[in-house]
Amino acid sequence: MPGFAFAGRKIGDNQPAYFIADIAANHDGRLDRALELIRLAAAAGADAAKFQNFHAEKIVSEVGFQGLGRQLDHQKTWNKPVVEVYREASIPGDWTEALWRACREAGIDYFSTPYDQESVDLLDPFVPVYKIGSGDITHTRLIDSIAAKGKPVFIATGASVLEDVTRAMDILLAHQVPVVLMQCNTNYTGAADGFASVNLRVLETYRRLYPGAVLGLSDHTPGHAAVLGAVALGAKVVEKHFTDDNARPGPDHGFSMTPAGWREMVDRTRELEQALGDGVKRIEANELQTMVVQRRALRAVRDLPAGHALTPDDLEALRPIPEDGLPPYELDALLGKTLARALGRGEHLTRRHLART
Repeated sequence: MPGFAFAGRKIGDNQPAYFIADIAANHDGRLDRALELIRLAAAAGADAAKFQNFHAEKIVSEVGFQGLGRQLDHQKTWNKPVVEVYREASIPGDWTEALWRACREAGIDYFSTPYDQESVDLLDPFVPVYKIGSGDITHTRLIDSIAAKGKPVFIATGASVLEDVTRAMDILLAHQVPVVLMQCNTNYTGAADGFASVNLRVLETYRRLYPGAVLGLSDHTPGHAAVLGAVALGAKVVEKHFTDDNARPGPDHGFSMTPAGWREMVDRTRELEQALGDGVKRIEANELQTMVVQRRALRAVRDLPAGHALTPDDLEALRPIPEDGLPPYELDALLGKTLARALGRGEHLTRRHLART
């Protein structure tokens, strides 16, 4: 069964879902806000706080975005040029140790998504795992350089086809690093109609193609439906954006989860995990008394004397069934048996009532 350990923590089969609070650009360019969001995420039940390390000029082309002539998708709501938004959202390298230390003090893991080689190397002393964002699923050199660090890799697969996933997974598997393979829909509008595009059953495809990978979900839909569905399908890692206020200006706040919503998500997931069980069909401890009062026992329709041979008209199936009662499915096998002792009207039949043959 897939699973692995890092930083003293196990994830995978037989483990609770691992929740990643993606703070992303919600630090608003301030270290104090980033540190506060770490504390809030931990208090809300997150297992990790994740950031994004990039240099704007190494991830976006100003000329390229100007050439599009307009801003697309969620970027349509931005009131600044794309390159400027990325510059403001970037994290200074000298924040890294402070973020790592704050996560450690809060009792959660720290890691980040690096978007260039400099960021990969910067993060290496501080992170137990790396995350690769959906947008870089075709950036094979970056994937290879991250995998070469020998640490577990979480990879999101939004806006991709199976060929893209296979190409990326071939690189990761060649490095023999543990992988969390995450289904994702990279629409960041937070629209309610986004559920139709989440396609959680891709997780079943991933399980079939990559049985050694841990399954995950990187989600941007409102509420908890996608997360609960993914966990029910076997996802063991969940990532969602995190903020303290959806009304704050910025590219990520609007579709992020707040502490109250995050806590609700974690609590509902823990309930679901208990409800999923282990797949072994059994009479559960809390059903034992219910079984007694709801199951039927074979009972005498009238007073029956010792020596009487049982007929179909002698017995009826009625609740409850005591521990020594005989269930209705045994009726045919009991017909013609002789009573060793009398059986009173309404009394349940037991093995002790039957003559030995």
